[in-house]
Amino acid sequence: MARNDNRGRLPKAPDQRHAHKTRAKQNRDGQIPTRDQIVEYLDINPHNASKRDIAKAFGIRGDDRIILKALLKEMEDDGLINRTRKTYRRTAVLPSVTVIDIPKDTDPNYMIGHPDKWDDDDGERPGVLIVVAKDAKIVPGPGDRVLARVSPNEVPDGPAYLAKPMKILDAPRKSLIGVVRMVERGARLVPVERKGREMQIHAGDLNGAKDGDLVEVEQAVAGRAMVPKAKVVNVIGNPLSEKAVSLIALHNLEIPHKFPNSVIAESEAAKPADLTGREDWRHLPFVTIDPATAKDHDDAVYAQLDEDPANEGGFVVYVAIADVAHYVRPGSEMEREALLRGNSVYFPDRVVPMLPEKISNNLCSLIELQNRAALGLRMVFDSDGEKVSHSFHRTLIRSAAKLSYQQAQTAIDGHPDDKTQPLLEPILKPLFAAFTAMERAQKKRGPLALDLPERKIILNDKGMVQDVHIPERLTAHRLIEEMMIQSNVCAAETLEKHKVPLLYRAHDAPSQQKMIGLKEALSSMELNFNPGDTVKPDHFNRILAMAEKSDNPHLVNEMILRSQAQAEYTHENYGHFGLNLRRYAHFTSPIRRYADLIVHRALIRALKLGNDGLPPETDSKLPMIGEQISMTERRAMAAERETTDRLLAYFLADQVGATFPGRIAGVIGAGLFVRLDKSGADGFIPAGTLGSDYFLHDEGQQALIGERTGERFRIGDQVEVRLVEAEPLAGSLRFEMLTTGEQVKPPRRSRGRSPVRKTTFGKRRNKR
Repeated sequence: MARNDNRGRLPKAPDQRHAHKTRAKQNRDGQIPTRDQIVEYLDINPHNASKRDIAKAFGIRGDDRIILKALLKEMEDDGLINRTRKTYRRTAVLPSVTVIDIPKDTDPNYMIGHPDKWDDDDGERPGVLIVVAKDAKIVPGPGDRVLARVSPNEVPDGPAYLAKPMKILDAPRKSLIGVVRMVERGARLVPVERKGREMQIHAGDLNGAKDGDLVEVEQAVAGRAMVPKAKVVNVIGNPLSEKAVSLIALHNLEIPHKFPNSVIAESEAAKPADLTGREDWRHLPFVTIDPATAKDHDDAVYAQLDEDPANEGGFVVYVAIADVAHYVRPGSEMEREALLRGNSVYFPDRVVPMLPEKISNNLCSLIELQNRAALGLRMVFDSDGEKVSHSFHRTLIRSAAKLSYQQAQTAIDGHPDDKTQPLLEPILKPLFAAFTAMERAQKKRGPLALDLPERKIILNDKGMVQDVHIPERLTAHRLIEEMMIQSNVCAAETLEKHKVPLLYRAHDAPSQQKMIGLKEALSSMELNFNPGDTVKPDHFNRILAMAEKSDNPHLVNEMILRSQAQAEYTHENYGHFGLNLRRYAHFTSPIRRYADLIVHRALIRALKLGNDGLPPETDSKLPMIGEQISMTERRAMAAERETTDRLLAYFLADQVGATFPGRIAGVIGAGLFVRLDKSGADGFIPAGTLGSDYFLHDEGQQALIGERTGERFRIGDQVEVRLVEAEPLAGSLRFEMLTTGEQVKPPRRSRGRSPVRKTTFGKRRNKR
């Protein structure tokens, strides 16, 4: 049957009642009414609208009642009318301007949203197809809320409405989460957010939650005093149970961590790749070198001396990357979910993968001694590590071995184990020799050389912190890193050459405003920084080298880090400042990054390596995709940081009163942020607890300075602190300063504009 073509029509005005009665009389000869006539009747007779009422109004008798019943069922299926028990009513009509919510899991190439407000008595919420013109200034994406101009959709079998976005609105406030604490009459909710307020929960609103459970609640107010109340709508789990701490960040930042059934079903149905028609590289003894705990293996490497006499002393480096594009096709369920997630999220207690386990840990993972589909790259370097040429291939590989960074390093340092002993001469030594050459070219290029060691949290069997340490930075780490960087450069160069759109990994130069602030701060340390109009990584590297000879190199590293812009994914190329590269794209981790999957598809299209390349219709969507996955990357970083803060706060909660060495990691007018040396835990010292002096915030020096005494606390200073408060749920720590600050000349206040800003805490009491 033809789909209803009357969706969106406004109800007839009351003065048409008489006209409708006339048409009803004209149907008393037994003719079945049209859809328009039934809709008009329901508009005018909302309280007399049973099937019997409709049949009586139009003179339908006998067997014609069966035809009328079928017609009403069709209209109901098409969303034109709905039924409550035996009464029919016209489906509500959306106003011409409506707020539309676009689900996060919708197809970005065919976005269907729903009205934000809808009466469930009016039936199922209608679908609204978001229509975005090529030259549109307003380009929403999955998860957005938009104000849109709505019109009926006349296309059969499509959504009921079309919507042209007018404005992207702020997303509605997400639900609150917190921990239930039982009291005499019901319970109270202890919020997770640092600035959240406690709320009461009536016993009847607990929804099965028990003391200590992490829950999601709806907020309401009650009584003349407008006391905040909470109603539990979902029990998330116990925050102290195994692998549960990260649940707080996942829920708080709305990170999807459970795959829909449709995605699981699609992944389970996937079969090993058809390996015919691929270049057979199984004779090349690739190895994967990853963290010892890695479960998925995106990349494998192999190197050998170049036999070309024209390239004496040069190397051929082979890189194989998991061929995810073969399994995750455009428009598939896994594709939509991958874009929604944007990337995998790594916590100390779990990994939230971008792709289902069968894909990420099995079919796509370059497992040792297993045939695997890969996108292969052959790079030729001269004896100085400069790239001579490269080429991409769709291949079949068979990894010879899975190694950890420590295994590979220990073997090359002269202590191979049973597994690495036979690999040392034919595989590992050529790899490290190739890297030695590549490293010479890297140093000549001069990327930004920040020294910022990362701490690794070791958990016990309950998911809580057992220890924190700084892993040694090995040559094996740098080897894989540089080979991946060169692979990413090759991908960008190839796609530019073939004029195929791509997503760059771009990193802008620092802003002039940040450079002025950095110059002032370094000047206070007697370090001359004057890069001129065009700043380059080498300007920073010279300062970093000078700082290594000082008492406080950590301070300079922190200052320079804070001056940098944030990297992002974008369809526009403005280079990668930190790596000092003109063009750069992410290609090497398609199992865990959607950007790499886009680049793989673009290469397949550019080089005609198959029929599963980047669809042309995706080209215009690359700006939106870049914004989406840049957001998911920032979201993942925030979630990882929040979870680490909470784990460390739990770890230190029973050490209140203990003293720790640390460094000042940040300075604001309100106080100091201190990072502990061993654990890396961050805590705050309010300025009001520093002493009896008035402290002024000097932004240029990134310091608090006593107005009377000249006592100075500056970013990077080594200090000793006492832990006075730990809030594990919020992931926050509060310290007390035990170290006396450096004595400098007290700041002078000029009558004009002063470079320092006074805090507003009044006179301080010395607590040291």
